[in-house]
Amino acid sequence: MSVVVANPSASDDYFNFFGLNQQFKIDLPALDQAYLAVQKEVHPDRHVRGSDAEQRLAMQMATFANTAIQTLKNPIQRGLYICQLHGVDAKLETNTAMPAAFLMKQMEWRENLDEQAEDLPALEALMTEVEQSKQDTLAEIAQAIDGAKNYVRAAELLRGLLFIDKFAVELDDTIAALI
Repeated sequence: MSVVVANPSASDDYFNFFGLNQQFKIDLPALDQAYLAVQKEVHPDRHVRGSDAEQRLAMQMATFANTAIQTLKNPIQRGLYICQLHGVDAKLETNTAMPAAFLMKQMEWRENLDEQAEDLPALEALMTEVEQSKQDTLAEIAQAIDGAKNYVRAAELLRGLLFIDKFAVELDDTIAALI
């Protein structure tokens, strides 16, 4: 598979850049392969004898490729990026409204973490529940984006996933402190 490196314009998106379909459920091996092909093309060693403009373009392409792969590899960033491509801004900084059931679950997890901070088996069980919630949310996001093309719903789910991820990190830190 050869990748033709073109100048990324403002209209070009990360998926097109790597020759991938725009979808949430991404083929990570294909993404890695496309990224390596681009990096090989734009590597500074290949442009040592090029003009300043060619060297500058190669550097821009390498930077664009790095930003693109970091965005597409991270499920939350990928989802937010797809929503953005479809004119939906998740407004992460200002929109913290969440469904009541979700907030209740977050409060329950938080209470369990506080009450069972020294109970390793209980914390591990909680981590299993949180990880399952994360997987369920990722599946819902994939359905919202790839299936229903409902980017507003996807943005809501992505905001929730950020909460889940943040809690999972806190829980993981608490577990690590006990081990």
